[in-house]
Amino acid sequence: MKMKILILLAALALAMPIHAVEKDKPISTTRLERKHIRAGNKLFERKDYANAEVEYKKALEVAPHSPIAKFNLATVLLLQGGNAGNKEAQNDENNPIRQAADILTDLAKNAPTASLRSKANYDLGNLAYLSEQYAQAVQLYKQALRNDPDDDQARYNLRMAQLKLKNQQDQNKNQNKDQNKNQNKDQNKDKQDQNKDKQDQNKDKQDQNKDQQDQNKDQQDQNKNQQQQPQQGMSKQNAEQVLKAMQNQENATQQRVGREQALERQQERNRTNRKW
Repeated sequence: MKMKILILLAALALAMPIHAVEKDKPISTTRLERKHIRAGNKLFERKDYANAEVEYKKALEVAPHSPIAKFNLATVLLLQGGNAGNKEAQNDENNPIRQAADILTDLAKNAPTASLRSKANYDLGNLAYLSEQYAQAVQLYKQALRNDPDDDQARYNLRMAQLKLKNQQDQNKNQNKDQNKNQNKDQNKDKQDQNKDKQDQNKDKQDQNKDQQDQNKDQQDQNKNQQQQPQQGMSKQNAEQVLKAMQNQENATQQRVGREQALERQQERNRTNRKW
């Protein structure tokens, strides 16, 4: 039996109307399943989302694979989860938004009709859009349109997501450009500082070499002065002592020569007086 209504998510601050169940083919349901879904829909219309959730869960107890009960349960979970664009909420397994997203992801792949798969992709696209994941939103809206080319709201949201994505990419591009510019500026400054440090080190080394050369020159001058000091700085007393030593040596030499000459004369007389 064909259901009368299927609750859709009101997202992007645009109230979504209540639609008929499916346009392509009916979804088979049981009587008790339909009873709980109808009760949940009435509660939903009165914005009693907590009790509507209870009724949809009862429908799933009767028919665990009911795609309509799953979709409507995901809808009330999203409405109770607070800010649907909160990334932390979407990653928290205990948050109704995360639970709703898991249900919609399963329906987007496994729902028995293209129309319901389109609605699931559409709501997932809204979640991605609200959390500023525009590239993912674009893909989800496109998938919604593949399943239902007549969904004008999905087409409108797709254009909005594409515009947001372009702005985001341009902004990231400018940020990267500024970061690269600042990085290059910092790198150039670091390089200049390194070159300056190297120049300072070379200058210090040159100064050290000059100091060493000056020290070597001072040492050479000192050695030269020390070599010249005995000649230039000899006192009168030392000079007299040196002269006296030289005279004593000369006298000793003369005495030795005289003794040798006397000895030779004595030897010559001895040869002359010898009897043959």
